[in-house]
Amino acid sequence: MTGLLRNDAPGAFAREFHLSSGGALHKISGWWVPFLHTVCASSAFLGALVIGLQLHYHKIVQNEHFGYPDEWFPSVSATIGDRYPGRNVFQLLIALTCPSRLLLHALWYVLLSRAAPTRAKALFGIGFLRTMTCGGWVYVTSSDDHDVHDVMMIAYMLLTLPYMILLLKSGDKSPFTHNAKELAANRSRRKWVFLMFFGSIPPMIYFFISHKVHRVAGAYTSYAFFEWALIVFDVMFDSLAMVEFKALDLAVLPGKPDEQRE
Repeated sequence: MTGLLRNDAPGAFAREFHLSSGGALHKISGWWVPFLHTVCASSAFLGALVIGLQLHYHKIVQNEHFGYPDEWFPSVSATIGDRYPGRNVFQLLIALTCPSRLLLHALWYVLLSRAAPTRAKALFGIGFLRTMTCGGWVYVTSSDDHDVHDVMMIAYMLLTLPYMILLLKSGDKSPFTHNAKELAANRSRRKWVFLMFFGSIPPMIYFFISHKVHRVAGAYTSYAFFEWALIVFDVMFDSLAMVEFKALDLAVLPGKPDEQRE
């Protein structure tokens, strides 16, 4: 049996309790869920970028109009989807991100369900759909099917707006958290990351049009930097949940004896 417990010692990783005391067999701080999500997601994108730059630099900066030296930095799509072994390393690491990502949504539901049940359900549903569309554009790359890749990425970005807004409005609603000053500071950080994420979209679109329509040399490299910025801000936004999740423990609890269940 698993459960959620109030965490009075957020820094503890694993603690063992005796069955005779009626406590948990093992428990870990909820802080580890967003931490592992951040590590796996960052490693996936950074690993693919390093491998691509080392093994296929000229190929992944090449696009339909220009190549090196006019274009000198790869887009996210070219980095994660075009070449072996970068693509395979990325897909392996992003698969390892999925358990912590789904658990992240589940823990937000637990944190918010008492104070704001409707908002908690909406956040969980949007978060789940957002995770599915993320899988759509990372596993169906632009090389596989450009239209599907683009549709999934656009859907992901559209779902990101309500997802981030709900978290901005809900981060301080948990009855479990106990440091109002820390929560307020974290909400301010979320707001800045939110603004930087959506503030990066207009210039990204501008440089994409410059590349695609006007065929401006170097425009795709500028577009790529803003595309990578979205990845950084996206991962950063979810990493801030480490503050709220310090107040929770994930626990393995002993079940009832068979005779008590009947």
